[in-house]
Amino acid sequence: MSKTNLTRASQELFRREPDERFPSLTALMDHCRQQRDDSRELWWQPDQLATRAVDVLDLKLAGGDGAELTMTDWSFTQLCSLCRVHKGTVNRLQANTAAQIFRETLPSTGKPMQVLATGDQARAIHGASYTRLFNSELLDVVVDSADGLEAPPKGFNGATGLYCGDEDLFCFLIDPNGWIDINGEQFAPGMFCWNSEVGKRSLGVQTFWYQRICGNHIVWDAVEVVEFSRKHTANIRESLSEVRDIIRRLVNRRDERRDGFAQVIKTAMGTRFADSPEEAVIELTKQGFTRSLATKSIEDAREQGSLTVFSVVDALTRQSRKSVNAADRTARDQKAAQLLSLAV
Repeated sequence: MSKTNLTRASQELFRREPDERFPSLTALMDHCRQQRDDSRELWWQPDQLATRAVDVLDLKLAGGDGAELTMTDWSFTQLCSLCRVHKGTVNRLQANTAAQIFRETLPSTGKPMQVLATGDQARAIHGASYTRLFNSELLDVVVDSADGLEAPPKGFNGATGLYCGDEDLFCFLIDPNGWIDINGEQFAPGMFCWNSEVGKRSLGVQTFWYQRICGNHIVWDAVEVVEFSRKHTANIRESLSEVRDIIRRLVNRRDERRDGFAQVIKTAMGTRFADSPEEAVIELTKQGFTRSLATKSIEDAREQGSLTVFSVVDALTRQSRKSVNAADRTARDQKAAQLLSLAV
């Protein structure tokens, strides 16, 4: 079983400011819906697009309908790219000089330009071929499909895994109750999804089964990793169906495995582990447990009732929790879980 470590959420954790973090999927959804409600798409002919110097340093984007909008760093970058001028050079000039450069370099013919305005701010400038997908549209699909998934534990710096800024969205979700056994090891389902309303990144989703998430939000030992992404072209909304299907396959697989695991537990509760405590200790030592741990666990299991496979595994897990070393606890828990195969 090939495993990989996923670092996408960790990269987001380190680059996001506190005002881009959201405590829950509901809070993130509310923000994205409000952002969409406050936004409008303006279509301006190329010869209507212009810039105007407000003072020495302030430059605004102007359109044929009389609108004047401030620019974000991203929309200013797009304007420079449209005019094929170097952003760093323009940034060193006074606003009236920069406006003159844009007057001479802005295209005056061609298809209409689309400007995404939120309030009095231009967040993006695109040609006619760009098709926008709002973040709330993606989150509608996630909320509808990702049953039982929620934000991960906060990272070491308070980052939540749920982010949205002016330029893009990133969403990290896990099922903290979805642990199942895959080939004798414990895994839980998780996913990332991302989008940009302003063309900064593609639409995408990645699902996986993981074993551990650290404070840096690195996803360790992931298996069954599935990824899908699409650029914002004319058929971008059709891609939402693929995103929905990928998430639902993860959730359905979780439910199937969890149902199967529940049946294993039921069988384990009715299967005798050994005929006597002495034989039970011998069997555990054969399975790689120390005699001390085996003896304490069998005594614990007997106090709880009969020596079934389930009671022994449960006792081993309780004894494992007394270890101060997290790595030792994880190794013992995984080894104990493998004993459930004796009941199959």
